[in-house]
Amino acid sequence: MENTKISINNLTKVFFKKNNSVTALEDISMEIFEGEFVCLVGPSGCGKTTLLRILAGLETTSVGDFEIKLGKEDRPLQSMVFQERGIIPWLTVEENVAFGLKMRHLPKSVIKERTDYYIKKVGLEKFSKLFPKELSGGMKQRVSIARAFANDPEILLMDEPFAALDEQNKFILQEELLSIWEETKKTVLFITHSIDEALLLSDRILLMSAQPGKIIKEIKNDIPRPRNIEKIRSHQQTTKNFIEILNHLHEEVQKSRK
Repeated sequence: MENTKISINNLTKVFFKKNNSVTALEDISMEIFEGEFVCLVGPSGCGKTTLLRILAGLETTSVGDFEIKLGKEDRPLQSMVFQERGIIPWLTVEENVAFGLKMRHLPKSVIKERTDYYIKKVGLEKFSKLFPKELSGGMKQRVSIARAFANDPEILLMDEPFAALDEQNKFILQEELLSIWEETKKTVLFITHSIDEALLLSDRILLMSAQPGKIIKEIKNDIPRPRNIEKIRSHQQTTKNFIEILNHLHEEVQKSRK
């Protein structure tokens, strides 16, 4: 039987500004299982990022609650990877990747071992002494991913981490992310607007409505692993799933314009 890692129960989030209120999320209930890779897909403004921020402890709920099941006592609860805002400009690549480990006061030997390992995994050994201003956008995202995995959190929350990258860099980083995930089996909740990306990465795809955001459909992604973009595009199940997601997004965007 699958172990539930994240449990969300009747979660609603309302933002208040002066005399107005906006319901960003409405009655969200879902479970994500240990080691599962789940993608959230929905139209812009449907509350996807708000949901991640609540799980990260950066926002509070208005109604409802959630639980993240704890594993190891010395492991941080979550790490969040943003589009491009995640790394610290005055620290080198090496120092950025080691940052969370140092904050936890782990032994120097452990910090060095984990930092070196994940820098190598994302192909940045030659750039470990450089600062973020000396890196491309793709390299910065590699640093963010390496730091998140090195810190060994219970769950990974990823908010469109590859959205700003060109197609070639995006493909490379997607495959690097899959390689690390298949090795670590972290529980991942990943926001994307890219249908191809969702089909490549996920075990399940959760489709959200236009604002207020609700989970209105689930697609199980049974395409065998390991995967790459060529395998995804040539698989017979892909076309059916792609069209279903595309139609969903089209319908929800039309609703949001009425």
